Amino acid sequence: MSQDRSASPLILGGAPTPRAALPQLPPLALYIHIPWCVRKCPYCDFNSHAASPTLPEEEYVDALLADLDLELHAVHSRELSSIFFGGGTPSLFSAQALGRLLQGVEQRIAFASDIEITLEANPGTFEQEKFTAYRALGINRLSIGIQSFQEQKLKALGRIHNGDEAIRAAGMARQAGFDNFNLDLMHGLPDQSLDDALGDLRQAIAMKPTHLSWYQLTLEPNTVFWNQPPVLPEDDTLWDIQEAGQALLAEHGYAQYEVSAYAQPGRAARHNLNYWSFGDFIGIGAGAHGKLSHPDGRILRTWKTRLPKDYLNPAKPFKAGEKALGNDELPFEFLMNALRLTDGVDAALFAQRTGLDLASLAEGRRQAEQSGLLQVEPSRLAATARGQLFLNDLLQYFLI
Repeated sequence: MSQDRSASPLILGGAPTPRAALPQLPPLALYIHIPWCVRKCPYCDFNSHAASPTLPEEEYVDALLADLDLELHAVHSRELSSIFFGGGTPSLFSAQALGRLLQGVEQRIAFASDIEITLEANPGTFEQEKFTAYRALGINRLSIGIQSFQEQKLKALGRIHNGDEAIRAAGMARQAGFDNFNLDLMHGLPDQSLDDALGDLRQAIAMKPTHLSWYQLTLEPNTVFWNQPPVLPEDDTLWDIQEAGQALLAEHGYAQYEVSAYAQPGRAARHNLNYWSFGDFIGIGAGAHGKLSHPDGRILRTWKTRLPKDYLNPAKPFKAGEKALGNDELPFEFLMNALRLTDGVDAALFAQRTGLDLASLAEGRRQAEQSGLLQVEPSRLAATARGQLFLNDLLQYFLI
């Protein structure tokens, strides 16, 4: 006997402590996870799986729309402010499949007139005709996974593209009609010198992206690199790379607005800004996570079943679990996101997004300010420059 896909998921944690109803629901975004890649990279801890020669596009789009149908109760008449196709490698899917999906989404939830729709893509999957078709669908932002332009570094990272393909990708994006795109670039790579790292960054800047995600390679559990660690640069070299790279980006007009995000004026990623300001997002697709607020004050974290074969199995539910956030968790949950922003957030946003009184942060703020990690500014919640470097230490003050 098959199980109804709307069956109740596993719920972790007890009943939430009552709190005030939210004065206004946050903006709403949609995250769509496409879990397949050509090959799994040794550093990657995302929910991605090596693709077979033929992807189950039609079946997966059907499942995504059925998954979305079960989340519509949380929309509460809001429009979608942004959509993000993440992975995996979403650009493995055809324009026809993504078009049917976007059409189905818009039939269910209204799109804001200025909606931002981002698609993650890798240089090895770039095809001019395909990307022109993506742009025609209304996808208006690309996030291109470069990581490095140097052959030796790309091989060490297990990437399927080469430096020339990475350079051509930006030109092809523009030719396809994308005037807004991000380049993903890593530093602190195996045996990387300061000159190597700055060379990658200069090449990326020369491609004139509107946005750069520039972040340090970290070794994550359940990855090949975790079990077989490569030789990474010494801490002094990592610090030199960070300082010199930030100065170079600022010199070329890329303002840092988050720990690892840099943008030209007006080009910050709106979808990610929604995450960091504790906005709401529906997550659909294998392994997708969501965060949804309700008018009565409930705030839920949700997550979907990880394995594509289970997600596509009609006998199994899409949702693997959900958790209601209690009053004791909300300060940390809110600040874990908001303090990543270089300028922080208006202090009033805390009550708007959590339903809790700002006074509940008073003791943590006092200690964090005394430590020099939090700015002494009553109207804002913002880390100091030192607090940005030691964010985990700063957040400890708000763990209850």
